[in-house]
Amino acid sequence: MIEDKNQQRTQLSDLGEFGLIDHLTKHFKINHKSTVKSIGDDAAVLDFKDKKIVVTTDLLVEGVHFDLSYMPLKHLGYKSVIVNLSDVFAMNAKATQITVSIAVSNRFPLEALEDLYAGIETAAKIYNIDVVGGDTTSSTTGLLISVTAIGEVENNNEVYREGAKPSDLLVVTGDLGAAYMGLQVLEREKEVYKVNPNSQPDLEAYSYIIERQLKPEARKDIIKLLKDLEVKPSSMIDISDGLSSEIMHLCKHSKVGCDLYEEKIPLDPQVISTCEEFNIDSTTVALNGGEDYELLFTISQDDYSKIKANPNFTVIGYMKEAQAGMHLVTRADTKIPIKAQGWKNFNA
Repeated sequence: MIEDKNQQRTQLSDLGEFGLIDHLTKHFKINHKSTVKSIGDDAAVLDFKDKKIVVTTDLLVEGVHFDLSYMPLKHLGYKSVIVNLSDVFAMNAKATQITVSIAVSNRFPLEALEDLYAGIETAAKIYNIDVVGGDTTSSTTGLLISVTAIGEVENNNEVYREGAKPSDLLVVTGDLGAAYMGLQVLEREKEVYKVNPNSQPDLEAYSYIIERQLKPEARKDIIKLLKDLEVKPSSMIDISDGLSSEIMHLCKHSKVGCDLYEEKIPLDPQVISTCEEFNIDSTTVALNGGEDYELLFTISQDDYSKIKANPNFTVIGYMKEAQAGMHLVTRADTKIPIKAQGWKNFNA
C-alpha cells in the first residue's frame, strides 16, 4: 500500500490515442482460427461457421467496483477479464475473444496502464483468448474498464437460466463466501493504514480469501469436465451477486421453486475462521457475498451418479414446483424464505 514516488511516468498525451492502443496491445497474440481480423481496423472480423455465438459485457468503475488503494492494477486487468469469461462459461460455451475499452484520467501515467494491460494479457494467455479490439478515452472520474467477451458453443449445447425442472438437483462448484471475506480483510487493513501509514499488514493467514477477491478465476475447467462426464445442465448461472440472488434468477426463469440446504453449502475453513473473527454468520456471507465466480447449475437426478464422487461439485438442494417457493432449510431443519441481499447497483 506504499507508493513508490520515484517510478517512471510517461504522459499519455505523448503517445496519442492510437499510439497508446498500439503500445498497449503490441504483445497480444492470435490463437483462434475464428479470429479473421483483430486490432487495427474499424471492427474485428470473426468467423464461427456452424456454431452459436455468445456475447457478454461488464463495466468496472473505480470507487464502485474496485479500490486502487489495495487492488494492484495488474490484478485489476486480470479480474476485469475473468468476470466476463465467467458469464461465457455459464452458458456452457468456450470463450474465444474479448474487447477491452478504458476511460482513464490524467493521474494515470503510461506505466500504470502497462500494468493494467499486463494483467489482461496474462488472463488472455491462461484462458487462451484473443484480444481483438477496444477503445480508449479520457475520464474526469478515475478509471473505468469495459470488457466484452465472445464465445462459441456447439448447436444444442448452450445452457440458459431457464430449463430447470422440479426434482432437478441444484449443484455448485468450488466453495463460497471467500471473495467477500477477503474484501472485509482488505477494507479493515485500509482503515488501519489510514491511521498509521507505517503499518505493514500481515496477511498470510488470509492468503486464500484475499486471492479470491483480488485474483479470482473463472471455471473454464468445469465446462470441459461436464462434457467429459456427459452431463448437460438443465440450467446454469455464474455466482457474481451471491448464491441467494442466483438461485432466485434460476427459479424465476425456469418457473420452479427450490429447497437449499444450509448444511450442504461449501465453505473453506479460512472463510469460517475469518467469519468468526469478524463476528459474521458464514451462511449469510455465502448467500449474499458475491464475486465468487463459481458456477451454479441444475441437473437431472439421472446424472447424479456421474458427479457424486467429483470434488469439484456439491449438491446443495433440489428444485420444486413453483408454488412451493424458494427456501433455505437450516441446520435446525426450519425453512426460511430465500431473499436476495447481495450486490445491487444504483443503491441510494
